[in-house]
Amino acid sequence: MKEEQNYWTQRYQNQQTGWDIGYASTPIKEYVDQLKDKSIKILIPGAGNAYEAEYLWKKGFNNVHILDISDVPLKKFKERNPDFPDAHIHKADFFKFQGQYDLIIEQTFFCSFVPTHTKRKEYAKHMAELLKPKGKLAGVWFDIPLTSDMEKRPFGGTKELYSKFLNPFFETITFDRCYNSIPPRQGNELYGIFKKMS
Repeated sequence: MKEEQNYWTQRYQNQQTGWDIGYASTPIKEYVDQLKDKSIKILIPGAGNAYEAEYLWKKGFNNVHILDISDVPLKKFKERNPDFPDAHIHKADFFKFQGQYDLIIEQTFFCSFVPTHTKRKEYAKHMAELLKPKGKLAGVWFDIPLTSDMEKRPFGGTKELYSKFLNPFFETITFDRCYNSIPPRQGNELYGIFKKMS
């Protein structure tokens, strides 16, 4: 964990955050806008600057939790949102984190860690473990080639590759090319909603 923590802390401190668009991405915003139950317990892992959590919070979702391995973006988030509960801000390793959530929002977190077969399988399994029965995993995955360069983050993948890891644990509600990506990411994102297998 220490190596990953140092890696991401350095990236944030050096402002090497090319993936950070500075606001909640359109696919996530449009998904959130159609959610009716504002009491649901939501987790955003690998949250970074957590603009999606900020958007949810300002829309009245009061049970939103953010998780990141580095405290640098978490502190910045708290500065922007001083009323956000400290107990809902988690500095931890996702793979060791525990809890039960109705919804987990994926904002390309899958593409942030070294893409070994073991790690990606563990991701899918742990996502399911963190969800309540019939809980949902929803969000955006990068649809870009997965190279053999183990330092070139974000790491990519394809619909078929992601599905291979997710299918044992989730029922696919929808998983397709994202139609409402921001212009720089047009054609490079997949949007999916998955329901935990009961």
